Amino acid sequence: MKIILGGLAIGLAAGILAGLVGVGGGIIIVPALVYFFHMDQHTAQGTSLAVLLPPTGLFAFWRYYKAGHVDLTMSVLIVVGLLIGGWVGGGWAQQVSSTGLRKGFAAFMFLAAIKMWFQK
Repeated sequence: MKIILGGLAIGLAAGILAGLVGVGGGIIIVPALVYFFHMDQHTAQGTSLAVLLPPTGLFAFWRYYKAGHVDLTMSVLIVVGLLIGGWVGGGWAQQVSSTGLRKGFAAFMFLAAIKMWFQK
């Protein structure tokens, strides 16, 4: 029951944040899987990638598209980059220890937070 309720809660929080501010996977799902479900960093990241493909990609996109807030040309270009980058990054991640991957992830989030905090 804990897994069912926990999984639904993580999904709900990530979905709300994805639709609201464009984040969710890395910022909500990965840390929640690591700390609440004791997954290693690799499994948490892989699980996050697997669950984000259909729901946020489809429903959140549709809301923004209907409101006229989607640049389809840029979207296609980014998708191509994501496909290539995801393949390369996924391969690189397999070569890094879980501890190193977790620390790199934390450093990335910290630097992004600092930049966003001080940006006008």
